[in-house]
Amino acid sequence: MTLADTQPQALNFECETGNYHTFCPISCVAWLYQKIEDSFFLVIGTKTCGYFLQNAMGVMIFAEPRYAMAELEEGDISAQLNDYEELKRLCDQIKRDRNPSVIVWIGTCTTEIIKMDLEGLAPRLESEIGIPIVVARANGLDYAFTQGEDTVLAAMAQRCPDKPATTEAGKNEQNAIAKLLNFGRKKEEVAAEESEYAEHPPLVLFGSLPDPVVTQLTLELKRQGIKVSGWLPAKRYTELPVIEENYYVSGVNPFLSRTATTLMRRRKCKLIGAPFPIGPDGTRAWLEKICSVFGIEPQGLAEREAQIWASLEDYLQLIRGKSVFFMGDNLLEISLARFLIRCGMSCPEIGIPYMDKRYQAAELALLEKTCHEMGVPTPRIVEKPDNYNQIQRIHELKPDLVITGMAHANPLEARGINTKWSVEFTFAQIHGFTNSRDILELVTRPLRRNNNLKDLGWDKLVREEAKL
Repeated sequence: MTLADTQPQALNFECETGNYHTFCPISCVAWLYQKIEDSFFLVIGTKTCGYFLQNAMGVMIFAEPRYAMAELEEGDISAQLNDYEELKRLCDQIKRDRNPSVIVWIGTCTTEIIKMDLEGLAPRLESEIGIPIVVARANGLDYAFTQGEDTVLAAMAQRCPDKPATTEAGKNEQNAIAKLLNFGRKKEEVAAEESEYAEHPPLVLFGSLPDPVVTQLTLELKRQGIKVSGWLPAKRYTELPVIEENYYVSGVNPFLSRTATTLMRRRKCKLIGAPFPIGPDGTRAWLEKICSVFGIEPQGLAEREAQIWASLEDYLQLIRGKSVFFMGDNLLEISLARFLIRCGMSCPEIGIPYMDKRYQAAELALLEKTCHEMGVPTPRIVEKPDNYNQIQRIHELKPDLVITGMAHANPLEARGINTKWSVEFTFAQIHGFTNSRDILELVTRPLRRNNNLKDLGWDKLVREEAKL
């Protein structure tokens, strides 16, 4: 064996078409209205955008009165109508019917093409109606699927207060995370626990997660003596966290590079570059990195990770030794591939719509280290992959599972290839130690389904149909 053979392989990066073959980002933004309870989201686009949202998210989304489409007509597009007057009429109606704490305008492809100046209109209208208006661009021309959430959070980051509230009502709103953790407890108990936190600079976490996951990750940090000062976004717009200069921030999702950049450049925060808390290995690495930045010795994380891995053994037996191929859709691909390689799978290729190597540097380093430790080749990472070329490679490589966007799932299944929709990972609870099982539940579902079909003798029929 030569010296070169003993060296870990470096990651190989490529870029193919320069196009985003992904879901439209307005569908990702749509879920934020559920997270920010006092918000109103107004998507400004054509009927095509409305039809897409109805198909992608279900017709009943429009029965929820905090999310709506401002449909552009011919008069808007041909500049026969006044943009300001039309948007003022709609926002007046929203204020009258719902009176939200914030209105979020979502720009689409059409607003980009006709050069609608949403950022210029918003401040004037905001002062006139007395409700904050946040402008976020989520058009499919410039952004991939999950980057829709990134643009909204980046815009929200600039609205976070830069100093603590002085009034009692203001203090109550800004202590939302503390209220969530201390609900129903005595003041004495809360005061005793406050003394257990280590001395460290304020920490704000960013990324939209369900409330149970927010609580889980906050408690994981609390066990290490680290206090979370706030989350972006908060449950309510009025509870956005205070972000002062030199605050520390850390992201929980790999697609939030614009938000990270905004927090560093505009709000002068210090970003903790850590792997993302997806899977037991990623969660441990995330916690350890935050602890190291604050000079805190982590306690019990190795044992906690080992305990979680032991509880996953029934799923690991199904995927150990199998291969997975990522076509690229939601920017979670690097983190999911790293976790699945740690589970015992191999991954010949990771397609990803967009890669910010600076923001994902720690995750990429952990992926490389994981491949070396598990003794598998490092994946080929293809940014903006060409789907046609990928399908040819899938036929050559014959992976056991392909994680893909919904457009390709059925055609691949018809050719006898196991698939899983990437969109399911976007909206499932996959962060933290305790949700690792949920990831494997999704990953193994098509494999378990096939095992059940074999028992019924359907596998032979499927193979014969694939030949035809």
